[in-house]
Amino acid sequence: MNVTLTGSTGFIGSHILTELQQHGHEVTALVRDNAEADTVAALGATPVVIDLYDRPAVTSKFSSADAAVHTASPGDATSANLDSAVADAATDAFAGTGKPYLHISGDWIYGNNRDITEESPIKAPAMVAWKEPIERRVLDAEDLRGVVIVSSVAYGDGGGGVPMLLLGSPRDDAGNLIMLGSGQQHWSTVHVADLADFFRRALEDESARGRYIIGDGSNPTVAELTEAAAAATGAPGAVVGSDDEARARLGDFAEVLLLDQGTDAAKARAELGWRPSRPALADEFDHRVAGNTALPGLLHVTAVQPSPARCPVLSGKEDRMHGFCDVAG
Repeated sequence: MNVTLTGSTGFIGSHILTELQQHGHEVTALVRDNAEADTVAALGATPVVIDLYDRPAVTSKFSSADAAVHTASPGDATSANLDSAVADAATDAFAGTGKPYLHISGDWIYGNNRDITEESPIKAPAMVAWKEPIERRVLDAEDLRGVVIVSSVAYGDGGGGVPMLLLGSPRDDAGNLIMLGSGQQHWSTVHVADLADFFRRALEDESARGRYIIGDGSNPTVAELTEAAAAATGAPGAVVGSDDEARARLGDFAEVLLLDQGTDAAKARAELGWRPSRPALADEFDHRVAGNTALPGLLHVTAVQPSPARCPVLSGKEDRMHGFCDVAG
């Protein structure tokens, strides 16, 4: 299958690129500049430099593909405009064809909910409230196979914003990591390679359509994850923080990190046979401690400087925000 992919140089998108190529698909990667074109070309994809906000241009590129996958995000105030342009380009290009269009989302749109399913009501915090109307246009489009893949917080292979956030937690006077809030809130998580595996399955299976919630089912508490991060960084332990401290440190972004959420991906398991097989996030921390490789692997994350106009933790580049800022939400 000839697949057009956005976000191919980002955390999630690069794993999807690899997954698709390993299963025989040809990938055309829509990128922003020549440097990114060189990167994806070296990986075996066909690069096309394009402005993803240019709906007619993107429509033209999608029209020549068998399928399209969208994971890119600038991670700033223009994110809604880009998502809208790409989604509308897909519906323009694929209307009446039955071709698949896969659009990434994130489970923060469900608000506080320990048992999120595809039927759960959308209760999106303001930070991600723009997502659902765009996704609805994809799902309501006629005669194309629209799939919205709702990712949990993505991590793994030394990347993703969550490990960096936890490893970079502030410390008290004794050197303990300070948790986000009480630490009793649960986060739904998924290894990026398992997430990429689901994208491929949804692409290849003609029965796949609608929303799919993707999480590994471990649903750890922030306390458990921060304690594992403390061991990985050599801190003596982790202590309870407060919602006020989290908000003072991260601003509005704290609201999504304080959400209490859980998923089990029952639909993905039942319909597409998806089974997460990689270590859970806390286990990955533990494994790196046992192997004495915690810091080199976990801190290998690009773009670590905060930017007030973007995610308070990561500056955006392609789907990097989907690894942290957008898609866990």
